[in-house]
Amino acid sequence: MQYKRTLAGLALAAAAVVTLAGCSTASSASAGSGSDTDWKTATSAESAGGMDALVKAAKAEGQLNVIALPPSWANYGKIIDGFTKEYGIKVNSANPNGSSADEVAAVKSQKGQSTAPDVLDLGNAVLQQNLDLLTDYKVANWADIATNLKDADGAWTRDYTGLMSIGYDSSKITKAPKDLNDLLGSEYKGKVSIAGDPTQANQAASAVYLAALENGGSADDITKGVDYFGKLKQAGNFQNVLPTQATVASGETPVVIQWSYNNLAWGPAAGASGNANWKTVVPEGQALGSYYSQAVNADAPHPAAARLWQEYIAGADAQNLYLQAGAFPSTLAALEKSGKVDQDALDAAGGAPKDYVELSDDQVTAAAKVLAAKWSATMGS
Repeated sequence: MQYKRTLAGLALAAAAVVTLAGCSTASSASAGSGSDTDWKTATSAESAGGMDALVKAAKAEGQLNVIALPPSWANYGKIIDGFTKEYGIKVNSANPNGSSADEVAAVKSQKGQSTAPDVLDLGNAVLQQNLDLLTDYKVANWADIATNLKDADGAWTRDYTGLMSIGYDSSKITKAPKDLNDLLGSEYKGKVSIAGDPTQANQAASAVYLAALENGGSADDITKGVDYFGKLKQAGNFQNVLPTQATVASGETPVVIQWSYNNLAWGPAAGASGNANWKTVVPEGQALGSYYSQAVNADAPHPAAARLWQEYIAGADAQNLYLQAGAFPSTLAALEKSGKVDQDALDAAGGAPKDYVELSDDQVTAAAKVLAAKWSATMGS
């Protein structure tokens, strides 16, 4: 089944979000209560006494530190809420609008502190550059994750992907854009933004990747994507503002190139906090996606809770919550085979895309070098 090119009708179940607490300063144990298990070194629940032991140890720690997880991003508000409801563990959410680079910076700067991130949700370029910060852990349903979507030793697992899309305010843009090149037109003067700095944020970098694919470049050489954004700036259409749900709701950022699940979350599905006129379009041609990877900080202050979080987000409930937000989970094939998939959400999304392109690890590394060399010079920033 082909992925629907216009996504405004997707049934997004992410309207209700939770208010997240700030970082904790409480100390935590590295072992389960009354147990000799050192959860900092546990590579699976089975190897360290089983799921019951893991749950007991995580509850004894009582807290989990996450970072760069906005409630509207891929349904993380409901996912975090579900984790707390299931286990009674407080989730401290730091810098929700941060980038993958910000996650890594926090791990390094807060090493040894109780506020350091326990778990990470990273774009691939930053992931590949920081593998030394991670520790191996394999979830109980490891077999449900395709081989190409996980590290063989468990250092990381891909978890969900969306598609690069154009979100636009239909009260300000009268004709729906079909692709990125439409955004070079005069109607878009001062209106087009991306989600951050492409040298730091995977979502912003992926906008450049898509521009390369649409303009004669390739996954092997994204130079033409940088050139496209240079043209967008020269035309006066590029808006150097970080878009958020609030800027979309207020009309400050009327066109945003970002993941489909984020554009969907900021539109009518968000209710009063969204933009009722916001529409989402996946450009014609190749659909560009990028899985985000889950990992445990090797120096996690709450190591058992970190591992329990990995178990939770790899399970059917959380994987279906990703799907309800328009993000395709890594266990989708296994969910379909077992009959545990949220069929309504999958039908609304039109099924996983067949014309899907994602940069390989080597291509992402090469792209990062191009961005480091050309982005600032091209954009004058």
